[in-house]
Amino acid sequence: MMSMMGTGLAQDTGAIKLPPPEMAGGMPLMQALQARHSTREFAGKPLPPQVLSNLLWAASGVNRPESGQRTAPSAHDGCEIDVYVTTADGAYRYDPPSHTLQRVVAGDLRHLTGVQDFVATVPLNLVYVADLDRMSGASAEDKTFYSATDAGFIAQNVYLYCASSGLAVVVRGLVDREALGAALGLGKHQRIILAQSVGYPAGAK
Repeated sequence: MMSMMGTGLAQDTGAIKLPPPEMAGGMPLMQALQARHSTREFAGKPLPPQVLSNLLWAASGVNRPESGQRTAPSAHDGCEIDVYVTTADGAYRYDPPSHTLQRVVAGDLRHLTGVQDFVATVPLNLVYVADLDRMSGASAEDKTFYSATDAGFIAQNVYLYCASSGLAVVVRGLVDREALGAALGLGKHQRIILAQSVGYPAGAK
């Protein structure tokens, strides 16, 4: 057993089982839209397991178990966007069907997820990676367009969850994609679209 970023999440055989997402509570939608905003100042404390679980389910979790479909739409239901999670102790890929984190790389890669100083110390950086092989039949132009659109849907889900839960968040496009892709072991068929930093607001204890 080991824990991730001090949250107490147990890891066995490379997979971290997240607690079930909470489906009740939260801020009404119109209030969350009013509260939604970007910030680049974060407290250092990690997100607890339940908050991390809720956040990832809101981002791209399975909300219709009978069909396996998710909280964010995707072109032709390709589900081509993978959500990678980078923390102080490693990088993980979120697996929506099992609601687990699959370990990808040990070690702190946060500084590679953007060019701003704060990305190296924020507790959580999400990285949205398109697997273009899942977009069979689409032209190169459509793959570029739809993967960017689908990543945007996920990023907005994260924004709304963060607004509802009082978390600080900012989405970012300035990423050294070549360096981060190499560190994550991505293939030629995978493309980094966006990154998004999440944590508690500066000054939170």
